[in-house]
Amino acid sequence: MADVLGRTVLHRDRYARVWGLGDRKAAAAMTPTLVLMEDDPSLPLAYAAFTTSSTSSLPSTLSVGSRGAFSPPEFQENSPHYSVNLGHVLPPSLEDANAGEEQGTSSLLPVSWQRMNHDEGLTDATLAPEIVVLTDALQLASQPGKLPLALLTLKHRFPGALLWTPGLGGPDNVGVLASMGVDVFDLARCREAEANGVLLTAMGPRLPLQHEETSLEAQAYHFMKALDEVRSSVEHGTLRGLAEKQSLSSPRLVEHLRRHQALMCEREGNLASHHPATTEFPCYSSSALVDPLVEDWERFMTHDYEAPEKVRDVMIFLPCSARKPYRLSKSHGQFFRAIASTGCHEVMMTSPLGLVPRDLEDVWPAANYDVPVTGDWSSDELARVRRMLTSLVERFGYKRIINHTNMDLDFLDIDVVDTRHGQGATHFDALQRLSESVKAAVADFGLRNQKNNQRLKEHFMSIARKTTGTDAWLGQLSVRGKLPRWRLEHNGTQMAVWSIDRNGFSFSRAAIDWLHEHNALPTVHLKDDAAWRGDVFSQMVERFDASIRLGDDLRILQNGEVVGLARAVAHGWEWGGTPGTLAKSHQRKKKG
Repeated sequence: MADVLGRTVLHRDRYARVWGLGDRKAAAAMTPTLVLMEDDPSLPLAYAAFTTSSTSSLPSTLSVGSRGAFSPPEFQENSPHYSVNLGHVLPPSLEDANAGEEQGTSSLLPVSWQRMNHDEGLTDATLAPEIVVLTDALQLASQPGKLPLALLTLKHRFPGALLWTPGLGGPDNVGVLASMGVDVFDLARCREAEANGVLLTAMGPRLPLQHEETSLEAQAYHFMKALDEVRSSVEHGTLRGLAEKQSLSSPRLVEHLRRHQALMCEREGNLASHHPATTEFPCYSSSALVDPLVEDWERFMTHDYEAPEKVRDVMIFLPCSARKPYRLSKSHGQFFRAIASTGCHEVMMTSPLGLVPRDLEDVWPAANYDVPVTGDWSSDELARVRRMLTSLVERFGYKRIINHTNMDLDFLDIDVVDTRHGQGATHFDALQRLSESVKAAVADFGLRNQKNNQRLKEHFMSIARKTTGTDAWLGQLSVRGKLPRWRLEHNGTQMAVWSIDRNGFSFSRAAIDWLHEHNALPTVHLKDDAAWRGDVFSQMVERFDASIRLGDDLRILQNGEVVGLARAVAHGWEWGGTPGTLAKSHQRKKKG
């Protein structure tokens, strides 16, 4: 196994990953990392895991060697080492021409834009490189849309490989490129900065101060600090914010990031369905409006969301609150007392998500986003609310909206009662009008209060439709217990509990067959001869649902039968060949 690169994912954030290199129990180095060229300073192994060289003779050969002990099982120093024919290809602008010298195929896989468009060998299912080199990344970066498309295509095709974009990375863009899936970088741009007397920093190139140097060693120091920032951001789920900051140093970086996000919206299995209750989704700038997670929320609310059937006559349209979930806030406590009815559908207006119904206020990202509260709304924010509100009204046929926001709802062809009259949402008179409007609606439409357990069940069914794909498994269950540990039972048998720690369901062993019977949860089919004793690894998997999201509960099948449940720790795009754990065993059926 001398040519195998031992690696396992330590942390992940969408397409960015921190790989541990070497022994998975005690990694010798991690990514994102540098590959050192000849005459580069000898940086610590923790920041520079590889060396590289190439021949000038034709055909040119590219070599990449390890600076640490990365090859299992012996883990000898400076292993593995790879060499491959680079070939000669036409520039990306001549993508329609299938010409040039063929590039080699090995554990070190050089790929160009031309090769991606013409080499059918890349579709060979047995092809599993250790490192993929996008050889013309620098040229692709100058052509609109090509770099993000190339990177995303390679990540989905070779999810288990490290990705290197020669000549493209620097401390000023490592966060952006890492968010797009790049794992390996070099000092080529740092050399260029040195030659021009410019200091390349994490926030962009700048002229040095009097006490600063622009030597390659100084440039490398800034690169190492930038790698630390990226690694920490991936570990703590904040890379999106770092990438956004870095992108502002260059219009081209903004373009790359926006196009990458647009491509994410078109692909499955790159978002999370659950996060711990302590995780925040920061929405501090207008860029959050185009984040794939926000776009996905709007798509769900517009096309897939189903409002609880018993509250579809009257909607109470409310402002959000800084505290999440909203019901725990002081303002919503006042709203509850004024409304004093469970016969209406409460929907909150918020940015950047647009709308959050009361029955989904506990799920990701509605329970976790953090946005500055200014009271000012941009045209884009209002447009999203209009789109979503129009969809809800058209699909569910509300007969009246009690509007306790300051938004003008004249665009809706429906009876709207304004309760604010320009006053604050918690103003005494506004709350009084809210109370009177709800009482009038109750009388006009014969609305009835729901018992607490029935209302909770409706909310859990709404959550189930969002997170498990169906609410059918909940139909015959009863809600028992008390806050915060609600139990879902069938004839006295516990099927699930509501976990406030992960804002999701936690299923019991008894639920395995029950969920399978109702076709709930994404599925993973293990190979017939695979021995499933603990975690789920890629070599055990026969096929899987490509839409798997990080945090999803999964139904595990083998030999045509359901054998247990697991929880995804990897996105769906990674399941086609990423080494290491893809899902953690959650519940397994007893044998015999």
